[in-house]
Amino acid sequence: MKRAIISDIHGNLEALSAVLADIESEEVSEIFCLGDIIGYGPNPCQCLDMAIEFDEAVLGNHDQGALFDPEGFSSGAEKAIFWTRDQLESSSGDRETSLKRWDFLCELPRTVRENGFMYVHGSPRNPLNEYVFPEDIHNPRKVEKIFCIIEQYCFQGHTHVPGVLTEDCFFRRPDEIGDVCQLGDRKAMINVGSVGQPRDGDPRSCYVIQEDQTVRFRRVEYPFEETAKKIYAIAELDNFLGDRLRDGR
Repeated sequence: MKRAIISDIHGNLEALSAVLADIESEEVSEIFCLGDIIGYGPNPCQCLDMAIEFDEAVLGNHDQGALFDPEGFSSGAEKAIFWTRDQLESSSGDRETSLKRWDFLCELPRTVRENGFMYVHGSPRNPLNEYVFPEDIHNPRKVEKIFCIIEQYCFQGHTHVPGVLTEDCFFRRPDEIGDVCQLGDRKAMINVGSVGQPRDGDPRSCYVIQEDQTVRFRRVEYPFEETAKKIYAIAELDNFLGDRLRDGR
């Protein structure tokens, strides 16, 4: 089985289209999404329509923010959530399509477990909101508590920073492991990075392909200037959301 695992699309249609084209070239059998399909970006409806066709998806904090009142968001993120909700409520098209999008969001689980693998947006301890950063290797108590919940392996997103965290408090960036992680006896958390808003200094989209015990990180170029121009044209979206796409931050 060859599975593509993506996360944090954030309404970035150009990035998602490029990643899906790359996935097609890899001839994968399944696509899993780890949440935050919407929020920040200028094309929430189109991205949702694509995500509905995925084999599995979990709920992200921005997805939940569109369903309920957002909590703990920055002012820019909160404005983007309210704008996104407005797009979903007033988008052109038939009522059936609109209801299909809302039903999809409402039915997203927070966690998916399968044969020793766990799939979440944030962390096993708090699937929606907990950030697990590379620097958490200096907080072994936090890492220990999180790994107590993991049966063997966990895939996550949320921080937009790809890499592999192991239970012995080591974090390895994709470039440090040749973009390939071989899963073994040691428990591991794999952050798959972000499709629509990378934050590791690389503007290219990031996702992973899982094939048995092998995980490969993929970077995909996309026309981020097109996405940025769309953001600048929308008053409710902070210009910073476009600026950051250039620098991958």
